Amino acid sequence: MTASGGRPEAAASGRPGVSAGAAAASARQIERLRGATMGALVMLIIQFAIGMIVNLYSTIPAGDQNSSFWAAIGRALADGPAALTVHAILGLLLVVATVSLVVRAVACRHVPVIVISSIGLLAVLAAASSGSRFVSTGSNGASIGMAMATAVAMLCYAVSLYILGSRRAG
Repeated sequence: MTASGGRPEAAASGRPGVSAGAAAASARQIERLRGATMGALVMLIIQFAIGMIVNLYSTIPAGDQNSSFWAAIGRALADGPAALTVHAILGLLLVVATVSLVVRAVACRHVPVIVISSIGLLAVLAAASSGSRFVSTGSNGASIGMAMATAVAMLCYAVSLYILGSRRAG
C-alpha cells in the first residue's frame, strides 16, 4: 500500500487499475497489441461466416468420415470443397494469430489482456477441435460447438479491445 492508500503498482503507473508492467509497456507495444487483437477479431468474424457457408451449402466428402484431427485438416486442405478449404486455411492462420496475440500480451505484461487472450486462444483451439469432429462425424453437436467456441473467442477479443482502448484513453 502507498501513503495514499492505493496499490503500489497503480501508484507507479499514475493511473488506477493499471499495473506497473502495463505502464512499462510502450505506447507502440500497446498499439500493436490492439492491432493484433482487432485482426484476430476480424479473422474470427470472417471465419464464422465461412463456417456457416460450409455448414449450410457444402458437402463434406464421404472419405472424411471417422478421420483423425490432422487427417480431417489434411483432407480439407487437399480435396475439400472450396469453402471448406478456405475455412481450414483461415482456421490454421487463426491459431497462429491467437498464439501470437498471447505472446504480445505477455511481452507487454498486460495481465488482463494476457488472461483474456489466453481464454480466446483456448476457445479457438476448441473450435478447431469441434471443426475436426464435424468433418469426421457431421455431428450437429460439433457444429454448435464450433459456433459457441467462436462466439467465446470473439467476446474475448472484443473485451480486450475495450480494455486496451480504455487504457489508451485514460
